[in-house]
Amino acid sequence: MLVTFQSRAAPDVVMLRDLAQYLLGIVGRRLDTLGVISHDELPKAIARMEAEIAAAGHRELALQYSRDPDHRSANQLSQRAWPFINIMREAEKQHADIIWGL
Repeated sequence: MLVTFQSRAAPDVVMLRDLAQYLLGIVGRRLDTLGVISHDELPKAIARMEAEIAAAGHRELALQYSRDPDHRSANQLSQRAWPFINIMREAEKQHADIIWGL
């Protein structure tokens, strides 16, 4: 199932439900039938997402230097979260909310 994030500040962002649920969990929200991140909440949400991406980057770097021959480069969080971060940043700049629905 797909989830569409919308804001008047940026183009819609469409992603799979599992990824949307994971990213919303990082910023302290739940994937409900309908939801909103108000423009007042965006600075905190962006900071939480950036902190998680930084932490994931450190874990990925540690795995690169491990001796595990089976280590595979997973879809990095920063790449998968980029569209969501972009819509949040644009919405913050324009004092807009982000809404979603299933």
